[in-house]
Amino acid sequence: MSILKYEDLKKMDKKAMDSKLKELRTELIRANVAANKTNSKTKEIKKAISRILTFTKSAEKQGVKNK
Repeated sequence: MSILKYEDLKKMDKKAMDSKLKELRTELIRANVAANKTNSKTKEIKKAISRILTFTKSAEKQGVKNK
């Protein structure tokens, strides 16, 4: 699992971001079950999920302001 960067999010479309978000959430669930505690992998997954959600929220706000 590599770190998901902001530049990568800019290149993705809405469907790709949604599928990536779903994939990361399932991976987070699997990592939590396997580790039974927080480790560096779960922290990285949580950061990636928050990046996607933040990017989509800001894109939605900019879309509303531009219309």
